[in-house]
Amino acid sequence: MQSNDEILEKEQSFISHLLELRTRLMRAVIAVMVVFAVAFPFANKLYALLAKPLLATMPDGATMIATEVASPFLTPLKVTFFFAFVVAIPVVLYQLWAFVAPGLYQNEKRLIMPVVAASVVLFFMGGLFAYFVVFPMIFSFFQATAPEGVAVMTDIQAYLNFVIKLFLAFGFAFEVPIFTMLVIKMGFATRESLAKKRPYIFVGAFVAGMLLTPPDIISQAMLAIPIWLLFELGLFLSSFVGSKTDKDETADDMDDEAAEKELKSGIAELESLDKKLE
Repeated sequence: MQSNDEILEKEQSFISHLLELRTRLMRAVIAVMVVFAVAFPFANKLYALLAKPLLATMPDGATMIATEVASPFLTPLKVTFFFAFVVAIPVVLYQLWAFVAPGLYQNEKRLIMPVVAASVVLFFMGGLFAYFVVFPMIFSFFQATAPEGVAVMTDIQAYLNFVIKLFLAFGFAFEVPIFTMLVIKMGFATRESLAKKRPYIFVGAFVAGMLLTPPDIISQAMLAIPIWLLFELGLFLSSFVGSKTDKDETADDMDDEAAEKELKSGIAELESLDKKLE
């Protein structure tokens, strides 16, 4: 049965963890709000920059529209908040790291920081790929397939929801190499077993493209093909990173060698003793 001092110590430890979590969350929120405050005067310019891929494909004289009364104010505001969160992601992830780091082993600490840094870079690369490559192609496709006599005038709120969904889809899709390497590194699968599952990965990539993008073959393929190629990249890079399974097998081999040496030594001692007795 625990003593009162032990119970009190656990309660104080729990409270201290809650206070630490609150501090880290406040710092993350402050970082987001600082970026938001700096970017807020440029809210309309940020939305214009976000809408540029669509506006570039629209006919001369065509514009976007706002179907709700507050949309001209709220939509650029949402864009600014999304921009602030994306820019502050390194600070948010660092605060998360600082909170969980004390409870990690040294080898886990060495692994997490490179993983977090690579994840941030890949997420940004996915967003940039969507903005500069995917958006111009799919918006041109939509404009070209519009029925004759139909004026394409997209609502600004609907456009924001659409592009944020694609930004997140491509951002997380570009995390596939990290996920692949972690699966192999942690020993959940081997490089050979994942290589044999290539056909399933290829089909799964197109299923993900179907679920996360608009119902057109162009945007689906432009998400599915990078997922598949990034899986292959992660598979290739994993050959340079040792896995937990490899380490376990090495440790087993070392144990077997030590046991064999000990057995030979014991046999040699018995033979030596037998000769002395003779």
